[in-house]
Amino acid sequence: MAFELALIEIAELGSLWFIIQWLNHLEEFVPLLLAMSSNSKPTRGRVSMMPIGTPRVPYRNAAEGTWQWVDLWNALYRERVIFIGQHIDEEYSNQILATMLYLDSIDDSKKLYLYINGPGGDLTPSMAIYDTMQSLKSPVGLSFAMPLARIALQSPAGAARGQADDIRNEADELLRVRDYLFKELARKTGQPVEKIHMDLSRLKRFTSQEALEYGLIDRIARPARIKASAPRKDSTAGLG
Repeated sequence: MAFELALIEIAELGSLWFIIQWLNHLEEFVPLLLAMSSNSKPTRGRVSMMPIGTPRVPYRNAAEGTWQWVDLWNALYRERVIFIGQHIDEEYSNQILATMLYLDSIDDSKKLYLYINGPGGDLTPSMAIYDTMQSLKSPVGLSFAMPLARIALQSPAGAARGQADDIRNEADELLRVRDYLFKELARKTGQPVEKIHMDLSRLKRFTSQEALEYGLIDRIARPARIKASAPRKDSTAGLG
């Protein structure tokens, strides 16, 4: 019967704990297994779900010339690609900073590729990433956006508690940081600082084309056209 076969498969694992747990819950599974085995109607095939966790991908070591399985982020780091895909807080910012500094120390003649696809982040950690980018020896190239990308900008916000002097000090610091960011945006985009102040008085969203016209990005990334007659190259040939 179906539950006997399942019991044999579990026993082959050689773990007594699995067998005990199966026996303790056997009475719950028997009716279900019997119903499945007695059902003669055709059923849809099982849906294979993607395994939980970081995917592992084949990566070829250029020095050794051999293939190996590494996690996806490890493979990207080896190609000098840094992916920011979540809210930037202190801990996440430190990880990004450490990766940037390490890759820059290995070879400062090659570019770093920074992909951003996230909701933004806290003020100080985000500024730390920006300042570190400016201090790297690796060449700083162009900024791109995908055709359907959306870019949002807003004035920095914060909260303060305590005595009146403490609140005033926090407000003065926030205004100082805001002025610094607006000057950097004006330098990057070529827009007047007064226009930056006016545009970012509220949350402002840009399409990729609007960001290009505003000066936030240098180019819109377009996929390279592939000829239909071009043969497909299998980069994983020989893996087994």
